Amino acid sequence: MAAIYTTQLAVSLYENLRECKDYGLKDQMTRSAVSISSNIAEGAERDSKAEFVRFLHIAKGSAAELRTQVYIAGQIGTLSDAVQAQLTEELKTLSSMIHNLIKSLKR
Repeated sequence: MAAIYTTQLAVSLYENLRECKDYGLKDQMTRSAVSISSNIAEGAERDSKAEFVRFLHIAKGSAAELRTQVYIAGQIGTLSDAVQAQLTEELKTLSSMIHNLIKSLKR
């Protein structure tokens, strides 16, 4: 579920940044978004729960990083207030999903 959610989030971000001329910020944000789903997918293919959890922690960190970048993009006018609020809420939900998955795997 989290992997599907993250890919949808990455696509949404790409669409919202399509016209962005701040290539450094755009590149960093899209890399963070792709990193989230990539780390979840890579971790899921590992041989142990411990390895999966490690990659989930990396994905959760990338989500926090992207949340900060979304805030900055909103403050400088790269993203509208509505898009910033939507993406921030989606990223908070995603972080919670990853956190809950980590907890369930540690049992």
